Amino acid sequence: MTAPATAPDPGAAVQPSTIGALSQLIQDALDKGSSYGKLAEQAIDPDSGETVSKAYLQRIVKNPPANPPTVPMMKAIATALRKPFERVQEAVAKQWLLYEATELAGYDEEVRIIVGHLAGKSKAELVQWRMMIEAAERAKREAGE
Repeated sequence: MTAPATAPDPGAAVQPSTIGALSQLIQDALDKGSSYGKLAEQAIDPDSGETVSKAYLQRIVKNPPANPPTVPMMKAIATALRKPFERVQEAVAKQWLLYEATELAGYDEEVRIIVGHLAGKSKAELVQWRMMIEAAERAKREAGE
């Protein structure tokens, strides 16, 4: 017995999604039962009143424009998706600027500087830094501090 030609090869690797981050947020809403029309009806920036059309939302998912949405458009999209503005802003940055934000809330400036410094290090350098930090913490505990 043979499988139909359209059946996926069970041994083949799953291809990662190539859809952009904002496109994915909109697609997720569609997958949960919304529609482009419903989203467009709700896509109103609470500050400026700017709206986003059904056609624009479709373009973001199907054939994203070259330029990212403006801040009022992002606020409108966030309202429609019922997501925090920051989440939509991060998705726009990731999709159009290839920038992924890392949140370090609750830490002081020193910690942010250290994390920023380590961000460009190789795996071996990161392991070395981690071992040094852990050794310093161990020494403090053993010294009773």
